[in-house]
Amino acid sequence: QVQLVESGGGLVQPGGSLRLSCAASGSIFSNSAMGWYRQAPWKQREWLASVTNGGRTTYSDSAKGRFTISRDNTNNTVYLQMNNLKPEDTAVYYCNTVPPSGKYWGQGTQVTVSS
Repeated sequence: QVQLVESGGGLVQPGGSLRLSCAASGSIFSNSAMGWYRQAPWKQREWLASVTNGGRTTYSDSAKGRFTISRDNTNNTVYLQMNNLKPEDTAVYYCNTVPPSGKYWGQGTQVTVSS
Protein backbone atom coordinates (compact mmCIF):
# COMPACT_ATOMS: atom_id res chain seq x y z
CA GLN A 1 0.00 0.00 0.00
CA VAL A 2 1.36 3.38 -0.96
CA GLN A 3 1.45 6.10 1.61
CA LEU A 4 2.54 9.70 1.23
CA VAL A 5 3.37 11.56 4.44
CA GLU A 6 3.92 15.30 4.29
CA SER A 7 5.83 17.26 6.91
CA GLY A 8 7.63 20.54 7.46
CA GLY A 9 4.76 22.98 7.60
CA GLY A 10 4.27 25.57 10.28
CA LEU A 11 3.77 29.22 11.07
CA VAL A 12 6.13 31.61 9.31
CA GLN A 13 6.24 35.37 8.88
CA PRO A 14 5.82 36.97 5.47
CA GLY A 15 9.10 36.79 3.59
CA GLY A 16 10.17 33.67 5.42
CA SER A 17 11.00 30.21 4.13
CA LEU A 18 9.94 26.64 4.73
CA ARG A 19 11.02 23.31 3.34
CA LEU A 20 8.34 20.69 3.01
CA SER A 21 9.07 16.99 2.76
CA CYS A 22 7.01 14.11 1.47
CA ALA A 23 8.05 10.58 2.31
CA ALA A 24 6.66 7.92 0.04
CA SER A 25 6.33 4.23 0.70
CA GLY A 26 5.70 1.66 -1.92
CA SER A 27 6.90 1.33 -5.45
CA ILE A 28 4.92 4.20 -6.91
CA PHE A 29 7.56 6.80 -6.17
CA SER A 30 10.31 5.51 -8.42
CA ASN A 31 7.96 5.11 -11.39
CA SER A 32 6.04 8.35 -11.15
CA ALA A 33 6.34 12.03 -11.58
CA MET A 34 5.61 13.62 -8.22
CA GLY A 35 3.98 16.91 -7.43
CA TRP A 36 3.04 19.33 -4.72
CA TYR A 37 -0.45 20.70 -4.40
CA ARG A 38 -2.18 22.98 -1.94
CA GLN A 39 -5.65 23.86 -0.79
CA ALA A 40 -6.48 27.13 0.85
CA PRO A 41 -9.66 27.61 2.87
CA TRP A 42 -12.74 27.80 0.65
CA LYS A 43 -10.67 27.23 -2.49
CA GLN A 44 -10.10 24.31 -4.79
CA ARG A 45 -6.93 22.30 -4.53
CA GLU A 46 -4.31 23.60 -6.94
CA TRP A 47 -1.21 22.08 -8.45
CA LEU A 48 2.05 23.89 -7.67
CA ALA A 49 5.00 21.97 -9.02
CA SER A 50 6.06 18.66 -10.53
CA VAL A 51 9.27 16.71 -10.82
CA THR A 52 9.77 13.69 -13.05
CA ASN A 53 11.75 10.68 -11.92
CA GLY A 54 14.54 12.08 -14.10
CA GLY A 55 14.50 15.41 -12.28
CA ARG A 56 12.76 17.64 -14.80
CA THR A 57 10.67 20.27 -13.03
CA THR A 58 7.58 22.27 -13.91
CA TYR A 59 5.92 25.05 -11.92
CA SER A 60 2.62 26.84 -11.79
CA ASP A 61 2.60 30.61 -12.02
CA SER A 62 1.91 30.71 -8.26
CA ALA A 63 5.10 28.79 -7.51
CA LYS A 64 7.46 29.97 -10.21
CA GLY A 65 10.39 31.97 -8.91
CA ARG A 66 9.73 31.31 -5.22
CA PHE A 67 9.30 27.55 -4.86
CA THR A 68 11.69 24.75 -5.80
CA ILE A 69 10.69 21.12 -6.07
CA SER A 70 13.24 18.32 -5.84
CA ARG A 71 13.32 14.62 -5.18
CA ASP A 72 15.62 12.09 -3.60
CA ASN A 73 15.04 8.81 -5.39
CA THR A 74 17.25 6.93 -2.96
CA ASN A 75 15.12 7.87 0.02
CA ASN A 76 11.76 8.09 -1.81
CA THR A 77 11.29 11.68 -0.73
CA VAL A 78 10.14 14.77 -2.56
CA TYR A 79 10.77 18.27 -1.27
CA LEU A 80 9.33 21.72 -1.76
CA GLN A 81 11.56 24.64 -0.80
CA MET A 82 9.41 27.73 -0.39
CA ASN A 83 10.98 31.18 -0.16
CA ASN A 84 9.58 34.68 0.18
CA LEU A 85 6.33 33.32 1.54
CA LYS A 86 3.23 35.48 1.40
CA PRO A 87 -0.01 35.40 3.40
CA GLU A 88 -1.80 34.07 0.33
CA ASP A 89 0.43 30.98 0.50
CA THR A 90 -1.46 29.92 3.62
CA ALA A 91 -2.92 26.51 2.85
CA VAL A 92 -2.65 22.79 3.48
CA TYR A 93 0.09 21.39 1.26
CA TYR A 94 -0.04 17.90 -0.18
CA CYS A 95 2.13 15.73 -2.34
CA ASN A 96 0.83 13.22 -4.82
CA THR A 97 1.69 11.68 -8.13
CA VAL A 98 1.29 13.63 -11.34
CA PRO A 99 -1.47 13.41 -12.35
CA PRO A 100 -2.78 12.98 -8.82
CA SER A 101 -4.48 9.82 -7.66
CA GLY A 102 -7.39 10.00 -5.28
CA LYS A 103 -6.11 7.05 -3.32
CA TYR A 104 -2.80 8.75 -2.47
CA TRP A 105 -3.99 11.97 -0.82
CA GLY A 106 -2.55 12.16 2.67
CA GLN A 107 -3.23 14.47 5.59
CA GLY A 108 -1.10 17.25 4.21
CA THR A 109 0.92 19.75 6.17
CA GLN A 110 -0.43 23.14 7.22
CA VAL A 111 1.49 26.24 6.19
CA THR A 112 0.42 29.52 7.76
CA VAL A 113 2.04 32.76 6.70
CA SER A 114 1.22 35.53 9.11
CA SER A 115 2.86 38.28 11.08
